[in-house]
Amino acid sequence: MSEAASPGRPLGVGIVGGGFMGAVHSRAARAARARLVGISSSSGARARAAAEELGLERGYDSLDELLADDAIDVVHVCTPNALHAEQAAAIVAAGKHIVCEKPLATSVTDAAALVDAVASAGVTATVPFVYRFHSLVREARARVQEGELGRLLSIHGSYLQDWLLDAGDDNWRVEEASGGRSRAFGDIGSHLVDLTEFVTGDRVTQVSATKRTFFGERAEHTAITTEDAIAIVLQTAGGALGTLLVSQVAAGRKNRLHLEIAGSSESIAFDGEQPEAIWVGRRGGSQLIPRDADQLHPDAARLCAVPAGHPQGYQDAFNAFVADSYAAIEGASPEGLPRFEDGLRAARVTDAVMDAADSGTWISVVP
Repeated sequence: MSEAASPGRPLGVGIVGGGFMGAVHSRAARAARARLVGISSSSGARARAAAEELGLERGYDSLDELLADDAIDVVHVCTPNALHAEQAAAIVAAGKHIVCEKPLATSVTDAAALVDAVASAGVTATVPFVYRFHSLVREARARVQEGELGRLLSIHGSYLQDWLLDAGDDNWRVEEASGGRSRAFGDIGSHLVDLTEFVTGDRVTQVSATKRTFFGERAEHTAITTEDAIAIVLQTAGGALGTLLVSQVAAGRKNRLHLEIAGSSESIAFDGEQPEAIWVGRRGGSQLIPRDADQLHPDAARLCAVPAGHPQGYQDAFNAFVADSYAAIEGASPEGLPRFEDGLRAARVTDAVMDAADSGTWISVVP
């Protein structure tokens, strides 16, 4: 056991990748009172610049150098998608705990190999499906679990962004070699399906899909094949029907994840851009339930970091996810913590959705 992992010592954190997500992870680690030991990036110079910017102790010349540091107990992987599998495998082989950005890997085979490696190594390995950590998502889940919605009938969801709205907008994610076979669904649609299954407790079993690439050329990329938007029809094991729309070219929508579940007794809806209340709909009247710990189920109330009326958002949810990941490293079993098995599930769903879009037929999701 390293000194940093000793009783009374904070966990030592290493980060791989210093972009937007590296910054988000560093803030969450700091909020969890971990020790931010160091970071590696595409070069030693970039790592040292990122360490200075994000407030880590040092920058490493390589991932190997980071992994050789006994002060590091857990590594956060925040690099482009195509690098995840190889980097995660090296981290697990080094006996470090890991938080790996999604997608866990760009293929089901690689994701499954990582799940097996984690089981053999006995380390804690989690994936940031962080929308599970909004208080009112937990409240919706608790209401479904207690049967308040009745029989689940239908699901309507969307995840909309506009950051790739114009042909001049560009990013490494549009390139299949860096981002993987799927872009819009793999990047954000996976969150929507994870949230759907997490809240309902019902698995998606079959999907049909239609995708579009509206911009085959962008500022720095040509012959783009990854999708800008995709529409999905689904069926669940429990017999519910659903429709999902995922788009990164929806003008005015910055990060709008919306999920509405209709049951035989009532419906419930969560809007990620307005996360301080959930809508509960009934034939005899509807209401808004605020994020107020005094009114919520215990698992929802524990995620209220500040009192009602003081808004919480994305970074708060991320902080809660990282805090629960670190608690798991220290031996706890937090409710609803997304692990590598959930990353593998997302890879299987993504494959099914893309196969459905390519074939024009219904595709079963591998259990």
